Amino acid sequence: MDSRNVAIALVLGVVAGWLASWVVGGHGLVQYLITGVLGSFVGSFVLNKAGINLGIRNEVGRDIATATIGAVIIVLLARLIA
Repeated sequence: MDSRNVAIALVLGVVAGWLASWVVGGHGLVQYLITGVLGSFVGSFVLNKAGINLGIRNEVGRDIATATIGAVIIVLLARLIA
């Protein structure tokens, strides 16, 4: 991955983390970044294992939706553990 791809992944992570904070609460740029980036991996894994296709044709929109779903899962699991 070049630096442009890394920057895009980080921006998508921040957006997904911010959207997830609307659903489950939270605040802070660092928290948005961490939950969004980790959420992209978790969301992809969960949706693939469950065989769920979001039906979103726009690649960026699909990536943001997937990462947001994963970020919500991460925040909820973190709250259950804590």
